[in-house]
Amino acid sequence: MYEDDFAGGLKRLGIEFVVSLPCDRTKDLCSLMERNFHYVNINREEDGVGICAGLALSKRRFVLHMQSSGLGNSLNAMMSLNYLYGLPLPVVASLRGYYKEKIPAQIPFNSKIPGVLDALGIKYTIIEDSSGLKKAYRIIDECFKNSEIHVILISPKVWEGEPCTCESKFPGRSRDISLSFEREIKEPVLTRRDAIKIISEYLSGEPAVCNIGVPCKELYAENDRQQNFYMLGSYTQATPIGLGLALGQKKHVYVIDGDGSLLGTAVLPVVAAENPKNLTIFALDNGAFGSTGMQITHSWNVCSLELMAVAAGIKDTAMARTGDDLKRVLSSGKIPQFVHVIIKPGNSDAKNIPLSPSDIMERFEKSI
Repeated sequence: MYEDDFAGGLKRLGIEFVVSLPCDRTKDLCSLMERNFHYVNINREEDGVGICAGLALSKRRFVLHMQSSGLGNSLNAMMSLNYLYGLPLPVVASLRGYYKEKIPAQIPFNSKIPGVLDALGIKYTIIEDSSGLKKAYRIIDECFKNSEIHVILISPKVWEGEPCTCESKFPGRSRDISLSFEREIKEPVLTRRDAIKIISEYLSGEPAVCNIGVPCKELYAENDRQQNFYMLGSYTQATPIGLGLALGQKKHVYVIDGDGSLLGTAVLPVVAAENPKNLTIFALDNGAFGSTGMQITHSWNVCSLELMAVAAGIKDTAMARTGDDLKRVLSSGKIPQFVHVIIKPGNSDAKNIPLSPSDIMERFEKSI
């Protein structure tokens, strides 16, 4: 059973986490990885890129597993996060669209993958039979040594042979769901910079991940610290990075995220499933895409971000509208996992951050 051999090889490499969105061609491997590693079950491949970035910042060993078509959902995150900051990312991808492929929709994108990866300068290796698995172990090890991205494309042919008898085990599903949720969203009084200033006053040695664009500029202006991870790109990845950090080390992690970013991700159920006690997400909700010209988002008058978090399974939430509300949440003995902060639209005149991606990454890694 080559799946057993591969899982054992990952163990010998010191892999602790497998962040995965499954493929039917690797279902037996997925079952083995669920049993043998901290298996983080994701809903979108790009969220896995962010979670792996947080684990990399924590100096933990991991692999990101997906089917190769999922590369189309994650390439921008890889380039604007791992490539930009020099973070390792070993990707184990089931190669679709070639060997005994029966689904026509798998062919158009997957047949172009080598050319796409070449154009982006992302290293890749195609493994066509089981004899190439030893090469995969070397590549994964080099990813961490060289802080690089490498996509290992494994043909389904590799897993042919003696069938694996393993299968995923489902716990009982019976549960009671009882929800009483009442909130009144009043006109906001805080600006985003007001909220960031209050949050920053409560930060000491804890790591903080800040959403892209103007929020990073405002956090830098209010309270620049080595423990701040300023995002310069990778839309929607603030909370996934924070989740990876929370899983990878013991300090409490604070995420300063926004409504546009959170509406564009599928990570909240993953946060609920992992349920790290050392993670707090501040959802600064101005009802707009703040860094791109204040275009309205659906959180303005359609949906509630806090209710979305509750529906995803996050049990510990709160809402704040005034400075006193936010201070009360921050000074409580146990800060909730998700804090919905209602703020005004608008940007301050905060200046650009005078730090390079390598400066941000290096000082952040040293601080934690």
